[in-house]
Amino acid sequence: MGIIISLLIIVLWIGNLYLSLFFSSETLVSGWTFIFILLQTWLSVGLFIVAHDAMHGSISRIARLNVILGSFCTFLYAGLWFPHLIKKHKLHHENPGTELDPDYSSDQRFFIWWWRFMKEYLTIWQLVIMAVIFNIGLLFFSEGQLLLYWVLPLILSTFQLFYFGTYQPHKLPHFPIMEPYKARTYPYPKLVAFITCFYFGYHFEHHFSPKTPWWRLPSIKKQLMGTKQV
Repeated sequence: MGIIISLLIIVLWIGNLYLSLFFSSETLVSGWTFIFILLQTWLSVGLFIVAHDAMHGSISRIARLNVILGSFCTFLYAGLWFPHLIKKHKLHHENPGTELDPDYSSDQRFFIWWWRFMKEYLTIWQLVIMAVIFNIGLLFFSEGQLLLYWVLPLILSTFQLFYFGTYQPHKLPHFPIMEPYKARTYPYPKLVAFITCFYFGYHFEHHFSPKTPWWRLPSIKKQLMGTKQV
């Protein structure tokens, strides 16, 4: 099931990008423009969540398949290097909400924290890869199309991932109920949790059971209902 769901998100991400680029006008902005952008933003979030599950080995019992899917998704997402992400994410789970956590910032201001978060994962090679892909894309599409349907959704998705997957769950104050992960869960209904960040708002549940794939986090939330963790 994990493989099927992951491949579905990958195919939808590629398909929506294909449709938006090949069937969009270079000059006309319509209602479809905003639909394509919003959908590509959301699917980009999903693409990264698939890669995140691959980091935890929760897509498949075959370790190599997790690496292949994770590497493919991080490359599609923004030319990211999968082994580098695994090292950083391991530190996050070992030291959540502390100075040793690469995802955390003692400066709680949203945009400063977001920028520090981004700097932890940005590399020169990633920027080179993205620049090369962008220039190849210019052989087939206009600069406006690429910026509107590929670059903009990517940037928007970083804010969505950061807000629902890092900022909200780990920001201060850290209450005793959030221990030992310094992570909170927001009481979103399942549909809202799915739309906002593929159930990643159920963040205590993720730290409690990191090998649980994203689509099973509601079951972990239900399991923990009535305990001090929720």
